[in-house]
Amino acid sequence: MPIMPDSWIRRMAVESGMIEPFVEKQNREGVISYGLSSYGYDARVASEFKIFTDVDNAVVDPKNFAENSFVTRHGDCCTIPPHSFVLAHTVEYFRIPRDTLVVCLGKSTYARCGIIVNVTPLEPEWEGQVTIEISNTTPLPARIYANEGICQFLFFQGASPCEVSYADRAGKYMGQRGVAPPRM
Repeated sequence: MPIMPDSWIRRMAVESGMIEPFVEKQNREGVISYGLSSYGYDARVASEFKIFTDVDNAVVDPKNFAENSFVTRHGDCCTIPPHSFVLAHTVEYFRIPRDTLVVCLGKSTYARCGIIVNVTPLEPEWEGQVTIEISNTTPLPARIYANEGICQFLFFQGASPCEVSYADRAGKYMGQRGVAPPRM
């Protein structure tokens, strides 16, 4: 299962709409970098943030998720409270090929500040804007910036297409736009 290079990512983005909008080269002048890299794609975080809050004393339960666990904010940046997290989503919309699995890693600029990014794998034939979990592991408020890089996606191509894809299973997060909360 090889990792796919920039030439393959570019071709798939342009010919198949795998990444929209697609940024052809790394942009980093005065921003946290985003765009095509040697063996990956650095995605941007959009300007919608769902900040975890305990104002209503809601219990975090993935089987019965309470929407009042979050407050929604829009803006050029988001301040994450100490030892808390936000949900956000990518600017980019992804369409994953049937023979490809995508893994996400956080950007080192944020990791070196105690800000950890988690995204579950993008399965074959999944599509949508990616919901991103961003944790502030520090005892201080932490800031993230909208429309700048937040994570890097790595594309792994299987030896052959899978028998059953995410689309075949009618996955519950298919086609999502914006932040998608936990679903049962």
